[in-house]
Amino acid sequence: QVQLVESGGGLVQPGGSLRLSCTASRNIFSFNIMGWYRQAPGKERELVARIFSNSTTNYADSVKDRATISRDIAKITVFLQMNSLKPEDTGVYYCFTRFQIDGSPITWGQGTQVTVSS
Repeated sequence: QVQLVESGGGLVQPGGSLRLSCTASRNIFSFNIMGWYRQAPGKERELVARIFSNSTTNYADSVKDRATISRDIAKITVFLQMNSLKPEDTGVYYCFTRFQIDGSPITWGQGTQVTVSS
């Protein structure tokens, strides 16, 4: 089973930038969707961004034009670059992956805290 290890979270001021990383234990990019969900205090977990095996990407409306998901195949790593951060971006960000078949189980990273505050 693949394992996902996240890094890159932390404290950033409003308007700042952050890059999250998610490294897989093996190469799964050919057949898997990868991306991030986030969970803010008192809110349900929401999909932030995802990238498919053909490099197609999707973004939540709340982060459109501020977030970019990309990958480095050699490093078996997916990145989420977030710019112009807002306090409402605060939350725990969970990397995920699943096989590109409906009903496939999701594998989660351990989560990384992002706090946007002055």
